[in-house]
Amino acid sequence: MHFNLVFEGGGAKGMVFVGAMQEFERRGHTYGRLLGTSAGAITAALLAADFSATEMMEQVNEKLPDGSPRFSTFMDVADAIADQDWENSVLFKLFQQIDWPFIPEAAERRMDDRVFNQFMKLKVYRLIFTFLELGGLYAGDAFLAWLREKLDMNGRNLGRATLAEFYEHTGKDLSVVASNTTNGDILVLNHRTAPKCPAAWAVRMSMSIPFIWREVRWKGDWGLYDGRDITNHAIVDGGLNSNFPIRLLISRSPDVTDVMGPHDGAFALGMLIDETLPVPNAPALRQHKEVDPKSPMAIPNLPIVRRVSNLVNTMTNAHDKTVIEAYKDGVCRLPAQGYGTTEFDMSDERVTALVNAGQQTMSNFFNNFDLRK
Repeated sequence: MHFNLVFEGGGAKGMVFVGAMQEFERRGHTYGRLLGTSAGAITAALLAADFSATEMMEQVNEKLPDGSPRFSTFMDVADAIADQDWENSVLFKLFQQIDWPFIPEAAERRMDDRVFNQFMKLKVYRLIFTFLELGGLYAGDAFLAWLREKLDMNGRNLGRATLAEFYEHTGKDLSVVASNTTNGDILVLNHRTAPKCPAAWAVRMSMSIPFIWREVRWKGDWGLYDGRDITNHAIVDGGLNSNFPIRLLISRSPDVTDVMGPHDGAFALGMLIDETLPVPNAPALRQHKEVDPKSPMAIPNLPIVRRVSNLVNTMTNAHDKTVIEAYKDGVCRLPAQGYGTTEFDMSDERVTALVNAGQQTMSNFFNNFDLRK
């Protein structure tokens, strides 16, 4: 059959989609429109760039020279803080109010900058600064570089393509969901609504889980969104508005067709990450080890990071139950119990169990789906 596909957000749990797509391909099905939020946006973008399930599995298994998963680099602390971010920060204003003893007023600004620069040499202080001032613990630069690299692989040359160029070169109707926290709007980013927005940046915005990754400010050269100027608006993870945006593929209401175009009649298949369903043969989650506080590996073990990660895991477990219940025959619930949204350093054994669970669940879904049809 020919399907339109929608993928839910879920951070590292999105690796389950690889197994689901392995079964999808094995059965010879094809897809047209691709839609996703956060981790689902990543999957949708790779499929739109003609990645096979095998190629996606290769990326999941990619390792660094020390043997750790490359995905673990997505939790990247900023290498530096831009002068503009420092000068616009609350911390800078507080520094300005400090009266340094015996320091002439004219020299106090230089003193403030010198003290700030000393603080920013420490990774933990850069992490705290970006969390307090820029909306997230991590920079997101490593993810953006990774995605651009993948979209350029094997002559694809899509790493810096706009959404309009992406559609022109692939012919795939890709949409990703993000949230505009400046005015509270949902953003459906595709070649219709934001043709000048780079596709890689659209996915980067969609996966920007609040408090985890730095928010993205819409750039003027990305043009208008659906006819509106949103330059400098703060954009974050689409899960705040719609973590499982299947309504965008099944509704014929004007607010949907305005951003998605006319309904094409294809059956919409939703892939939902269900944290209540156990993953067979999944090894236990690795416990955090005590490490030297000065070590770069200490960052993920900071209490603030653990608290935020737990908050995000709880927040992203909520689903649009009304739509799911109304369209339950078109939703494949993929197991992810015990897996974390920010578990990008999961062991090979846990990856294998999650992918295998996705493949087996999709197989069971299609067995029942085919009987109904």
